[in-house]
Amino acid sequence: MALITFLSDFGLTDHYVAAVKAKILSINPNLPIIDISHLVESCNLAQASFVLNAVYRDFPEGTIHMVAVASSTGPEDRFLALNLEGHNFVGNDNGFWGLISDTESKNVVDINSINPIKTNFPARDILAPNVAKLASGTSIQDLGKPVAAYKRMIGRSSRATKKQINGHVVHVDHYGNLITNIKQEDFEILSKNKGYSVKFGRESMNYVQNTYNTVDNGDAFLLFNSQGYLEIGISHGNASQLLGLRFDSPVIIQFEDQ
Repeated sequence: MALITFLSDFGLTDHYVAAVKAKILSINPNLPIIDISHLVESCNLAQASFVLNAVYRDFPEGTIHMVAVASSTGPEDRFLALNLEGHNFVGNDNGFWGLISDTESKNVVDINSINPIKTNFPARDILAPNVAKLASGTSIQDLGKPVAAYKRMIGRSSRATKKQINGHVVHVDHYGNLITNIKQEDFEILSKNKGYSVKFGRESMNYVQNTYNTVDNGDAFLLFNSQGYLEIGISHGNASQLLGLRFDSPVIIQFEDQ
Protein backbone atom coordinates (compact mmCIF):
# COMPACT_ATOMS: atom_id res chain seq x y z
CA MET A 1 0.00 0.00 0.00
CA ALA A 2 1.59 3.22 -1.20
CA LEU A 3 1.35 6.78 0.08
CA ILE A 4 -0.69 9.21 -2.04
CA THR A 5 -0.12 12.95 -2.34
CA PHE A 6 -2.69 15.33 -3.81
CA LEU A 7 -2.00 18.66 -5.52
CA SER A 8 -4.76 20.70 -7.18
CA ASP A 9 -6.09 24.13 -8.09
CA PHE A 10 -9.51 23.33 -6.56
CA GLY A 11 -9.28 25.73 -3.62
CA LEU A 12 -10.78 25.01 -0.21
CA THR A 13 -14.26 26.53 -0.37
CA ASP A 14 -15.97 23.88 -2.51
CA HIS A 15 -16.50 20.12 -2.32
CA TYR A 16 -14.06 19.15 -5.08
CA VAL A 17 -11.14 18.04 -2.92
CA ALA A 18 -13.40 15.99 -0.68
CA ALA A 19 -15.10 14.38 -3.67
CA VAL A 20 -11.80 13.18 -5.12
CA LYS A 21 -10.67 11.80 -1.76
CA ALA A 22 -14.06 10.13 -1.25
CA LYS A 23 -13.66 8.29 -4.55
CA ILE A 24 -10.21 7.01 -3.56
CA LEU A 25 -11.35 5.93 -0.11
CA SER A 26 -14.48 4.25 -1.46
CA ILE A 27 -12.17 1.92 -3.39
CA ASN A 28 -9.72 1.39 -0.52
CA PRO A 29 -10.50 3.12 2.81
CA ASN A 30 -7.02 2.35 4.18
CA LEU A 31 -5.09 4.46 1.71
CA PRO A 32 -3.16 7.41 3.24
CA ILE A 33 -3.64 10.72 1.39
CA ILE A 34 -1.37 13.72 2.05
CA ASP A 35 -2.42 17.17 0.77
CA ILE A 36 0.43 19.14 -0.78
CA SER A 37 -1.69 22.19 -1.70
CA HIS A 38 -5.08 23.03 -3.17
CA LEU A 39 -4.42 26.77 -3.43
CA VAL A 40 -2.49 26.73 -6.70
CA GLU A 41 -3.80 29.51 -8.94
CA SER A 42 -6.32 28.24 -11.46
CA CYS A 43 -4.56 26.41 -14.32
CA ASN A 44 -1.14 27.76 -13.25
CA LEU A 45 1.16 24.89 -14.22
CA ALA A 46 4.31 26.88 -13.46
CA GLN A 47 3.23 27.46 -9.86
CA ALA A 48 2.05 23.86 -9.49
CA SER A 49 5.35 22.50 -10.79
CA PHE A 50 7.32 24.67 -8.38
CA VAL A 51 5.28 23.49 -5.39
CA LEU A 52 5.50 19.81 -6.32
CA ASN A 53 9.14 19.94 -7.36
CA ALA A 54 10.02 21.50 -4.00
CA VAL A 55 8.79 18.52 -2.01
CA TYR A 56 8.07 15.31 -3.91
CA ARG A 57 11.59 13.90 -3.59
CA ASP A 58 11.25 14.14 0.21
CA PHE A 59 8.56 11.45 0.14
CA PRO A 60 9.50 7.75 0.05
CA GLU A 61 10.18 6.26 -3.37
CA GLY A 62 7.06 4.62 -4.74
CA THR A 63 4.82 7.44 -3.51
CA ILE A 64 1.97 8.28 -5.91
CA HIS A 65 1.56 11.96 -6.68
CA MET A 66 -1.86 12.92 -8.06
CA VAL A 67 -1.93 16.28 -9.85
CA ALA A 68 -5.26 17.90 -10.73
CA VAL A 69 -4.27 21.32 -12.05
CA ALA A 70 -5.99 22.47 -15.26
CA SER A 71 -7.54 19.01 -15.18
CA SER A 72 -10.76 19.82 -17.06
CA THR A 73 -9.46 19.52 -20.60
CA GLY A 74 -10.65 18.82 -24.12
CA PRO A 75 -11.95 15.48 -25.39
CA GLU A 76 -8.69 14.62 -27.15
CA ASP A 77 -6.45 15.13 -24.11
CA ARG A 78 -5.01 12.11 -22.34
CA PHE A 79 -4.61 11.21 -18.69
CA LEU A 80 -1.37 9.48 -17.79
CA ALA A 81 0.30 7.39 -15.14
CA LEU A 82 4.08 7.44 -15.27
CA ASN A 83 7.19 6.79 -13.22
CA LEU A 84 9.90 9.42 -12.73
CA GLU A 85 12.92 9.23 -10.43
CA GLY A 86 11.41 6.36 -8.46
CA HIS A 87 8.08 8.14 -7.91
CA ASN A 88 4.71 7.56 -9.59
CA PHE A 89 2.60 10.37 -11.01
CA VAL A 90 -0.98 10.54 -12.25
CA GLY A 91 -2.47 13.49 -14.10
CA ASN A 92 -3.05 15.19 -17.45
CA ASP A 93 -0.85 14.93 -20.51
CA ASN A 94 -0.44 18.71 -20.61
CA GLY A 95 3.34 19.13 -20.51
CA PHE A 96 3.51 19.37 -16.72
CA TRP A 97 5.82 16.40 -16.22
CA GLY A 98 8.70 18.06 -18.06
CA LEU A 99 8.61 20.85 -15.48
CA ILE A 100 9.29 18.57 -12.51
CA SER A 101 12.03 16.37 -13.95
CA ASP A 102 14.58 16.52 -16.73
CA THR A 103 14.30 12.75 -17.00
CA GLU A 104 11.94 11.34 -19.62
CA SER A 105 9.89 8.43 -18.33
CA LYS A 106 9.97 5.17 -20.28
CA ASN A 107 7.09 3.75 -18.25
CA VAL A 108 3.96 5.69 -19.27
CA VAL A 109 0.37 4.57 -19.87
CA ASP A 110 -2.86 6.26 -20.89
CA ILE A 111 -5.17 5.49 -17.97
CA ASN A 112 -8.30 6.39 -19.95
CA SER A 113 -7.51 4.19 -22.95
CA ILE A 114 -9.36 1.08 -21.76
CA ASN A 115 -13.13 1.63 -21.42
CA PRO A 116 -12.68 5.42 -21.74
CA ILE A 117 -14.82 7.67 -19.58
CA LYS A 118 -16.31 10.99 -20.66
CA THR A 119 -16.72 13.29 -17.68
CA ASN A 120 -16.68 16.91 -16.56
CA PHE A 121 -14.89 15.90 -13.36
CA PRO A 122 -11.87 13.85 -14.51
CA ALA A 123 -10.01 14.20 -11.22
CA ARG A 124 -12.77 12.26 -9.46
CA ASP A 125 -13.86 9.93 -12.25
CA ILE A 126 -10.54 9.14 -14.01
CA LEU A 127 -7.57 10.12 -11.83
CA ALA A 128 -8.89 8.99 -8.42
CA PRO A 129 -9.86 5.39 -9.32
CA ASN A 130 -6.51 4.79 -11.04
CA VAL A 131 -4.60 6.30 -8.13
CA ALA A 132 -6.48 3.99 -5.76
CA LYS A 133 -5.65 0.97 -7.91
CA LEU A 134 -1.99 1.94 -8.19
CA ALA A 135 -1.69 2.56 -4.43
CA SER A 136 -3.37 -0.78 -3.72
CA GLY A 137 -0.80 -2.73 -5.72
CA THR A 138 -1.82 -2.63 -9.38
CA SER A 139 1.17 -2.01 -11.65
CA ILE A 140 1.31 1.02 -13.94
CA GLN A 141 1.36 -1.27 -16.99
CA ASP A 142 -2.05 -2.70 -16.01
CA LEU A 143 -3.74 0.71 -15.83
CA GLY A 144 -3.83 1.40 -19.56
CA LYS A 145 -2.20 1.20 -22.95
CA PRO A 146 1.50 2.19 -23.25
CA VAL A 147 2.32 5.69 -24.46
CA ALA A 148 5.38 6.13 -26.67
CA ALA A 149 5.68 9.90 -26.15
CA TYR A 150 4.04 12.53 -24.00
CA LYS A 151 4.04 16.32 -23.79
CA ARG A 152 6.98 17.84 -21.88
CA MET A 153 7.29 21.56 -21.17
CA ILE A 154 10.74 22.96 -20.40
CA GLY A 155 11.13 25.25 -17.39
CA ARG A 156 13.09 28.50 -17.52
CA SER A 157 16.63 28.27 -16.20
CA SER A 158 18.98 31.05 -15.19
CA ARG A 159 21.81 31.95 -17.58
CA ALA A 160 25.31 32.42 -16.20
CA THR A 161 28.51 33.92 -17.57
CA LYS A 162 31.70 34.99 -15.82
CA LYS A 163 30.30 38.52 -15.57
CA GLN A 164 26.70 37.95 -14.51
CA ILE A 165 23.80 35.62 -13.78
CA ASN A 166 20.44 36.40 -15.37
CA GLY A 167 17.48 34.87 -13.59
CA HIS A 168 13.79 35.37 -12.94
CA VAL A 169 11.26 35.11 -10.14
CA VAL A 170 9.69 31.66 -10.46
CA HIS A 171 7.44 31.72 -7.38
CA VAL A 172 5.91 34.13 -4.88
CA ASP A 173 5.28 32.32 -1.62
CA HIS A 174 2.61 32.83 1.06
CA TYR A 175 4.73 35.51 2.77
CA GLY A 176 5.28 37.49 -0.43
CA ASN A 177 8.91 36.35 -0.68
CA LEU A 178 10.26 36.12 -4.22
CA ILE A 179 11.95 32.85 -5.09
CA THR A 180 14.20 32.93 -8.14
CA ASN A 181 15.75 30.29 -10.39
CA ILE A 182 19.30 31.40 -9.48
CA LYS A 183 21.17 28.48 -7.95
CA GLN A 184 23.44 28.84 -4.93
CA GLU A 185 26.09 26.59 -6.50
CA ASP A 186 26.36 28.85 -9.56
CA PHE A 187 26.58 31.95 -7.39
CA GLU A 188 29.29 30.50 -5.13
CA ILE A 189 31.45 29.50 -8.08
CA LEU A 190 31.17 32.82 -9.92
CA SER A 191 31.35 35.11 -6.87
CA LYS A 192 34.52 33.59 -5.43
CA ASN A 193 36.92 36.45 -4.58
CA LYS A 194 34.66 38.93 -6.39
CA GLY A 195 32.35 41.72 -5.40
CA TYR A 196 28.83 41.63 -6.75
CA SER A 197 25.51 43.44 -6.86
CA VAL A 198 22.08 41.86 -7.08
CA LYS A 199 19.62 43.97 -9.09
CA PHE A 200 15.85 43.51 -8.91
CA GLY A 201 13.27 46.11 -9.85
CA ARG A 202 14.68 49.48 -8.80
CA GLU A 203 16.74 47.96 -5.99
CA SER A 204 20.33 46.79 -5.78
CA MET A 205 21.98 44.88 -2.93
CA ASN A 206 25.48 43.50 -2.45
CA TYR A 207 25.08 41.20 0.55
CA VAL A 208 23.42 37.79 0.91
CA GLN A 209 22.15 36.90 4.40
CA ASN A 210 22.48 33.48 6.00
CA THR A 211 19.13 33.51 7.84
CA TYR A 212 15.79 35.32 7.78
CA ASN A 213 16.17 36.96 11.20
CA THR A 214 19.38 38.94 10.70
CA VAL A 215 17.71 42.07 9.28
CA ASP A 216 15.51 44.71 10.89
CA ASN A 217 11.77 44.77 10.30
CA GLY A 218 10.97 46.44 6.99
CA ASP A 219 14.41 45.86 5.49
CA ALA A 220 14.94 43.85 2.33
CA PHE A 221 17.07 40.73 2.41
CA LEU A 222 18.64 38.19 0.08
CA LEU A 223 19.38 34.59 1.01
CA PHE A 224 19.64 31.14 -0.46
CA ASN A 225 16.70 29.11 0.79
CA SER A 226 16.45 25.46 1.80
CA GLN A 227 16.10 24.47 -1.86
CA GLY A 228 19.32 26.25 -2.78
CA TYR A 229 17.73 29.11 -4.74
CA LEU A 230 18.12 32.85 -4.27
CA GLU A 231 15.19 34.35 -2.39
CA ILE A 232 14.28 38.04 -2.02
CA GLY A 233 12.17 39.19 0.89
CA ILE A 234 11.31 42.01 3.26
CA SER A 235 11.42 41.26 6.97
CA HIS A 236 7.84 41.26 8.28
CA GLY A 237 6.65 42.62 4.93
CA ASN A 238 5.40 41.46 1.55
CA ALA A 239 8.28 41.82 -0.92
CA SER A 240 6.13 41.17 -3.97
CA GLN A 241 3.76 44.02 -3.12
CA LEU A 242 6.33 46.46 -1.76
CA LEU A 243 8.89 45.94 -4.51
CA GLY A 244 6.37 45.59 -7.32
CA LEU A 245 7.83 42.25 -8.44
CA ARG A 246 6.00 39.09 -9.43
CA PHE A 247 6.36 35.87 -11.38
CA ASP A 248 8.89 36.23 -14.23
CA SER A 249 10.35 39.53 -12.96
CA PRO A 250 14.07 39.66 -13.88
CA VAL A 251 16.82 39.36 -11.26
CA ILE A 252 20.44 40.00 -12.27
CA ILE A 253 23.65 39.38 -10.35
CA GLN A 254 26.52 41.47 -11.73
CA PHE A 255 30.08 40.47 -10.76
CA GLU A 256 32.91 42.96 -10.48
CA ASP A 257 36.07 42.42 -12.50
CA GLN A 258 39.01 41.23 -10.45
